[in-house]
Amino acid sequence: MKRLRAAVIGIGYLGNFHVQKYLSLPNVDVVGLVETDEKRRAEIGGKYKIPTHADYREIINSVDLVSIVVPPNRHFELARDFLTAGVHVLVEKPVTETVAQAEELIALASAYSCLFQVGHLERFNPAVIALRERVTEPHFIGAQRFSTYKARGTEVDVVLDLMIHDIDIILSLVRSELKSISSSGESVVSGDIDMANARLEFANGCVAELSASRVSQDQVRAMTIRQLDSYISVDYLNHLLLIGELDEHGHADEHKEVSFETHRLLGTDVLMDEIRSFVGAVSDGLRPEVTGEDGKRALEVAVEISRRINEKNAVTQRGFVAHDSYSE
Repeated sequence: MKRLRAAVIGIGYLGNFHVQKYLSLPNVDVVGLVETDEKRRAEIGGKYKIPTHADYREIINSVDLVSIVVPPNRHFELARDFLTAGVHVLVEKPVTETVAQAEELIALASAYSCLFQVGHLERFNPAVIALRERVTEPHFIGAQRFSTYKARGTEVDVVLDLMIHDIDIILSLVRSELKSISSSGESVVSGDIDMANARLEFANGCVAELSASRVSQDQVRAMTIRQLDSYISVDYLNHLLLIGELDEHGHADEHKEVSFETHRLLGTDVLMDEIRSFVGAVSDGLRPEVTGEDGKRALEVAVEISRRINEKNAVTQRGFVAHDSYSE
């Protein structure tokens, strides 16, 4: 198996974990780390004994693949330059700041025969994998994603920070055109959207309701799905999957019974799985698990949700809340 030369661009909190995962893969040599913060560069480079650089252009012609783990406002520039140099790219979510930028990167990846994967980490969560195996024609999806406040990640609003995970999962489960979006939002501490709710309606009749907050007292990551013959509930944090099923006829009347089963899912290192998948796709010339097109679709919906909240002055320093809806 050909050895691959990897670099990590941005070695902050999450980038450090990317370095660790690449180092554990037998067919990967981590040949460079890029970081603008001199102190961090010395710390992490010294820890792993890997050459470090302040400018990514110093290594652009010396690597086969990169992880881009920097604030979203740098994603487009970095991914563009590496793709045009023929380097395979894994970029953290959101893929870019704008849909137009995402479309340009997708085109560049195709033109330069590069693999372009977006870091929607939850796709590798065992609970999401279990959902994909069981969900066929969902009628309703509810998603809740709440976290306590952390200054890290506030370069973007809560829709692009947290809710986009559930947007991506829902779009991968509901294979139908999105017809309408309703949204509401509130600023609490950051001056941007810190709490958001959205309702997505699809052409096939499926409805999804999403809630996200980064100023919650408790951590919650959960999803419920209803379809004709079953009810499925996922608790991501506690690795629990609850399945309720009607009898084989799938009709609810006074003679029908619903049986419930709770499954405890094995916890895995989802970042390791993501990076292993990326490297495997590069090695074998396969389609990535989360494509640039997937990242663009999730971004498109997230941007629309945020735009409509902000358009009605829903988010101000005073925490004023407004509501807006959109139908195609």
